[in-house]
Amino acid sequence: MAGLFISFEGGDGAGKSTQLARLAQWFREQGREVVTTREPGGTALGNQLRDLVLHGEDVDERTEALLYATDRAHHVAEVIRPALARDAVVLTDRYLDSSVAYQGGGRGLTAERVEELNLWAVDGLLPEITVLLDLDPAHLPARLTGAPDRLERAGAEFHARTRAAFLERAAAHPDRFVVIDAAAPVEEIAAEIRTHVDAALARRGTA
Repeated sequence: MAGLFISFEGGDGAGKSTQLARLAQWFREQGREVVTTREPGGTALGNQLRDLVLHGEDVDERTEALLYATDRAHHVAEVIRPALARDAVVLTDRYLDSSVAYQGGGRGLTAERVEELNLWAVDGLLPEITVLLDLDPAHLPARLTGAPDRLERAGAEFHARTRAAFLERAAAHPDRFVVIDAAAPVEEIAAEIRTHVDAALARRGTA
């Protein structure tokens, strides 16, 4: 893969969309093609699955995990791999690590099984950099806008388990994860992310 793949992870209300947009603008100012996307919902099919899994009727944990994996497999095949093949920068709001944290940690499914399912779905494709915006779930109510979706209203204990799962995953994959305090000022966070991306590009020899 010639392009650069970066994912943004973290709990609800952590500021992923805001920071993804800032990084996208930074890359575009350098003349790079940037593809911004999200999960679920990065394709037409993904938008239908997003509505089902976030706003539809309640489903059991395994069904939820399979719906996310279905979206992810299609998303990678239709959007992410083609963009990387043409040397684009791909920035996604959530990816595989969200399933491991939310369905593996939050829902109580085995994290290893959730990871195995999703690695199969994406044929092993992982981001070069995963930005984890870490936020205490106590801040969630103040950051939410609009009616909460199924995950947002899952409760404080669920969000605490999810946060712990994200941090455990970051500790297990320090070569890929960058953990940033999401409670810091927006521009300070953006600058810190750019510093890490610059370092990654320098290691590639493409800075």
